Amino acid sequence: MVRMLDILAEYMSHRGFQFQRLDGSTKAELRQQAMGHFNAPGSDDFCFLLSTRAGGLGINLATADTVIIFDSDWNPQNDLQAMSRAHRIGQQEVVNIYRFVTSKSVEEDILERAKKRWFLTTW
Repeated sequence: MVRMLDILAEYMSHRGFQFQRLDGSTKAELRQQAMGHFNAPGSDDFCFLLSTRAGGLGINLATADTVIIFDSDWNPQNDLQAMSRAHRIGQQEVVNIYRFVTSKSVEEDILERAKKRWFLTTW
């Protein structure tokens, strides 16, 4: 799903929106720099583009107020972890979470299977 991040980054640049980006190819020091810039008081960053799997531990986006998931994962825990990156200590805003899924697609099937998998693992 990194290709989707490429498309979104191109759109953000075209529209003149400031943003940060993190995917599996981003080095650790650049990850910290991107998070710091995004979370800084008065930051001009409109959004933080993030691959669900690339984040790993230590991603804190406590200044985010919206999470949009474009690439639902087979493992529902990965999506939950992605959502929780904005629900960190220090968060003072209500966080809205949106999941974009194309109707009648393989993506929709993945999401349904992930829901069933999550239900089975929580019991």
